[in-house]
Amino acid sequence: MIDSLKNIFAVSDLRKRVLFTLGLLAVYRIGSKIPTPGINPEALAQLMQSASSGVFGLYDMFSGQNLSQMTIFALGIMPYISASIILQLLTVVWPYLERLSKEGELGRRKITQYTRYGTIVLAVVQALGIAIFLERNTDIAGGLPLVYNTGWPFRLMTVLTLTTGTAFVMWLGEQITERGIGNGMSLIIYAGIVVGLPGAVFLTLEQLRTGQIGLLTLAFLILLMTGVIAAIVFVERGHRRVTVQYAKRVVGRRQYGGSSTHIPLKVNTGGVIPVIFASSILAFPATFAPMLDINNPVRRGLDQIGMGMPLHDLLYVAGIIFFCYFYTAIIFNPDDVAENMRKYGGFIPGIRPGKRTAEHIDTILTRITLVGAIYLAMVAILPQFLISGFKVNQIPVIGERLYAALPRFFTDGLGVQFFFGGTSLLIIVGVAMDTVQQVESQLIMRHYDGFMKKARIRGRRG
Repeated sequence: MIDSLKNIFAVSDLRKRVLFTLGLLAVYRIGSKIPTPGINPEALAQLMQSASSGVFGLYDMFSGQNLSQMTIFALGIMPYISASIILQLLTVVWPYLERLSKEGELGRRKITQYTRYGTIVLAVVQALGIAIFLERNTDIAGGLPLVYNTGWPFRLMTVLTLTTGTAFVMWLGEQITERGIGNGMSLIIYAGIVVGLPGAVFLTLEQLRTGQIGLLTLAFLILLMTGVIAAIVFVERGHRRVTVQYAKRVVGRRQYGGSSTHIPLKVNTGGVIPVIFASSILAFPATFAPMLDINNPVRRGLDQIGMGMPLHDLLYVAGIIFFCYFYTAIIFNPDDVAENMRKYGGFIPGIRPGKRTAEHIDTILTRITLVGAIYLAMVAILPQFLISGFKVNQIPVIGERLYAALPRFFTDGLGVQFFFGGTSLLIIVGVAMDTVQQVESQLIMRHYDGFMKKARIRGRRG
């Protein structure tokens, strides 16, 4: 491990990428401390304690605790994720976007540009919904004004601030992806979750001290979390090998082919993307709920899909399974794989090349994707099991000074639920594994180039 870290900083280009990534993540965390103007922080703290933990908890997790503190990054990366989902869905049904997706780099740049426009539009809508929600709850803090000056000036300022913050976060993520290491958007979500782990551990120990949870219960929860992490690592690295045989070919005086290899089909091709997509889709209607009266039938319908409701869990599981298949179909095309195998003389033993090969690969991919989708759904709904079985989301009564010292995110009723949350564990472990794999590939590539340069130098001397 120590040698690997030394190798990272020994390679100049890789060292610059890692430091660049850490620097932009630090900028993101600094921006998370800048509050949105026009909001009373004391009244906001009171609102967060009495607000629904489900909606705020989900947005807090993806925004890095910025929503509960109403910073300039309160929306986080959620509008970008929602815009990406919409564009990917439209790619399937809109021929124009389908043609763009097949035009290579130029088409992808055009789709990325449309995604940015969609991000701004969604950020404006969500920021306006937050502003109206804050205005309607301005008297919730026992006489303290939540919004100093209500009306359209406050709404426009909130929309401008939060939309600009979202655009900046989107730019940070794109810069990390292009010039840093790892996927920028995933790392931003990862950083927002990891920064809260110390507070969650502290709150868990406080619950143990006050007797709200027993030692055996805590030990069981730790073992359960360890088992979930082990299962995530096991499944994320699991794949099905499809044997491919290449026929012998003679070109001139040289003979090619005659070897046997395999195609690794991952059990969970989509990684954490299906969970993030399903979560963001279910959280998006909550943006419009504050704009409606509490007795409005549409408002009551939106409340039924709130976190903790049976309909929410059902839609959550269905959304994860759908996006597992949808994302796998986007990034892996069996027809292209079969065609490339046929061009180079490859075939699967016992399967005819061409259409039969594509159907065989598609059948295998469909079966293992179902296993991966069920695994993701089981891990994602783990918090509901913990809440109903162990009541781990209840916060003990502690001293005012200690309570005030805790981060806002852990004083709104989410501390231990967040710590043992299946979605957060999926994101933490999945993003960490992907980033480590990219670092390892960079190290292997640099080592390979260096070896080849030495070989050429020796050849010239000989």
